[in-house]
Amino acid sequence: MMSESPQNPRTCVRTVVDVPIEIGLDTTVTAQFITFDGLRDGREHFAVRFGKPGPEAPLVRLHSECLTGDVFGSARCDCGPQLHDAIHRLSQVGGYLLYLRQEGRGIGLIAKLDAYRLQDQGMDTFAANRALGHADDERDYSVAADMLEALGVAQISLLTNNPDKRKQLEAAGIKVAEMVPTGVFLGAHNRRYLEAKVKHSGHLLDLRKPLVA
Repeated sequence: MMSESPQNPRTCVRTVVDVPIEIGLDTTVTAQFITFDGLRDGREHFAVRFGKPGPEAPLVRLHSECLTGDVFGSARCDCGPQLHDAIHRLSQVGGYLLYLRQEGRGIGLIAKLDAYRLQDQGMDTFAANRALGHADDERDYSVAADMLEALGVAQISLLTNNPDKRKQLEAAGIKVAEMVPTGVFLGAHNRRYLEAKVKHSGHLLDLRKPLVA
């Protein structure tokens, strides 16, 4: 049952619309795109519901927008493969994808591309953010908690390798029953990026696995 968020009562479901999504060759599923009114940061975050999410602790993926990876298939990060993997899993078992408009760990697209230039000069992704005057990670997942509460979801299984997502969600009142690891999408162009995530933010990634094709 969908309702207002008790933590942020201004947040409520605005629109629910069915959208067919291609998830593979000759495979299409229908998902529900859900928008919200009253989000605390005023951004156009949205949720995508797949199938019939479990009533106890549905599978939920918080995915921060990455235009370069999600749309253009950039190999500098693992964002695109993580998004597609999450969609595939959710389409099989049911659950929610929360698509959060927090590009570049919250610094925005233009600043992220500025950070890319610094990375090309030898900095890792976190050092580049700092050199531009930003924090290591400026994402705020309390808005995701508001979205979940407006959807009537108080407990979840969180599809992530990032412990900060669990920490922030639980601080905002969402119970995380378990963390479900995502795949490890290590390629020739993103090793330094993934190594930095493990080093600086404690991502649970086994980088001993072979490179993806």
